[in-house]
Amino acid sequence: MHWIDLVIFVVYMLAMLGVGVFFMRKNTGQEDYYVGGRSIGSWHIGLSVVATDVGGGFSIGLGGLGFMMGISGSWMLFTGLLGAWIAAVLLIPRVKSDPAFAKFFTFPQIIGYLYNSTTAKVAAIICFLGYLGFTASQLLAGAKLASGTFETLDLHTALLIMGAIAVVYTVMGGLKAVIYTDTVQWIILMLGLMFIGIPMAYRYVGGWQSIQETVPSEFFSFGNLTWQDLFNWAITIIPIWFVGMTLYQRIFAARDVKSAKKAWFIAGLFEWPIMAFMGVSLGLLARVAVEQGALDGFTTAMDPEMGLPVLLSQILPAGILGLMMSAYFSAVLSTADSCLMAASGNLTTDLLGNSKKPRTHRSEMRLSQLITFLIGVVAILLAWQMNEVLSLMLYSYAFMVSGLLVPVVAGLFFGKRNWKAAVTSMILGGSITAVLTFLDLEMPLGLDPNLYGLTASLIAFIAIDKIDTNVHPEIINKEYDKA
Repeated sequence: MHWIDLVIFVVYMLAMLGVGVFFMRKNTGQEDYYVGGRSIGSWHIGLSVVATDVGGGFSIGLGGLGFMMGISGSWMLFTGLLGAWIAAVLLIPRVKSDPAFAKFFTFPQIIGYLYNSTTAKVAAIICFLGYLGFTASQLLAGAKLASGTFETLDLHTALLIMGAIAVVYTVMGGLKAVIYTDTVQWIILMLGLMFIGIPMAYRYVGGWQSIQETVPSEFFSFGNLTWQDLFNWAITIIPIWFVGMTLYQRIFAARDVKSAKKAWFIAGLFEWPIMAFMGVSLGLLARVAVEQGALDGFTTAMDPEMGLPVLLSQILPAGILGLMMSAYFSAVLSTADSCLMAASGNLTTDLLGNSKKPRTHRSEMRLSQLITFLIGVVAILLAWQMNEVLSLMLYSYAFMVSGLLVPVVAGLFFGKRNWKAAVTSMILGGSITAVLTFLDLEMPLGLDPNLYGLTASLIAFIAIDKIDTNVHPEIINKEYDKA
């Protein structure tokens, strides 16, 4: 990499740290740190949502899908659009207009209000573990980008550098720093892909005729996937819009119901078709370049998620490469910071937040920052052990969905308040998905373990709710309010 690219990259990273310092001085307590003062507009939140949801991990993952299957990989983010718009219509009016949730910071607080404090703690543990894995996946994505771009940089060294930058500026700035940098970072990424990455990669491989002659015709078909692929993406990605802690933080941060709904419609539209097609197109172009033998030392047998960063590092001229890499690293950071905030919020508010000793706003802030830092360190260590970005992301999603979806839907939309049913449902659903995923068993019909975890979670909730009818919602809510 040319020194000009390195200077551009370093200046960009320093600017992101500067944003963290700016908001560190403005934040006055947890209200600012975790939910941005509940006063942020729809465009900032919408772009932050799509930056967080698509981010670096899905950008790298989409590149890998485009490399392996062509434009059919874009269907993965179509499920994201469906999830965003369904949540805008059903979830946001229910959550944002309920005065009981007006002062909440986290998703498990809603679970606690619907059931009890025990249920909230179980939900917090599931959220924490899920977002810890998701944070690790983003840091791994950043490390792959860096090691694929800087020839002398190995994956683990890149992981340490990317992890340090993401952790430090998130620790300092809180959610305002996250949302406002997300907006800038996502715009940089979109413009970088649209006006630099795709046009130059297209020209490098020789244009449309060369592309058609190099890869099979299935790569240009929307049907180059199985129904199981689409179903497995849908069963994991659509429900995450109802249980994702980062998404609830942004609902809480929005000014009102109208702003939040608009933000979700904006996010869905940018996910598909805009980001979906840009991501898989670059992956497809990387595949063409590999088939042509145009990428030094890279073959189709190697990690498909590395094809995109290697392509960009070899085709972009000095100066432009620095800008493009800054765009991609911005996407990584935009998701990593949000996931860090989610995991930190779970631990600080839901698991450690019931301390009887009163804390000042300043001490609350310092505790939140310390916990965010420690979680970041653990995420770096977890990413150190992993190899594939997209799989780690989807595993994390599936674990949260199978553990949390049934209780939250039952509580918010069907008025259920049986905490025993909720706890059993969460533990059973999350555990089954985690065990089946860890054992890497071949599931019937090629379906995702998440389906079986969700099914078990639903059956357990219905069965226990039928058997144990000794539930008094008004007592549960009062007990949780006191806690």
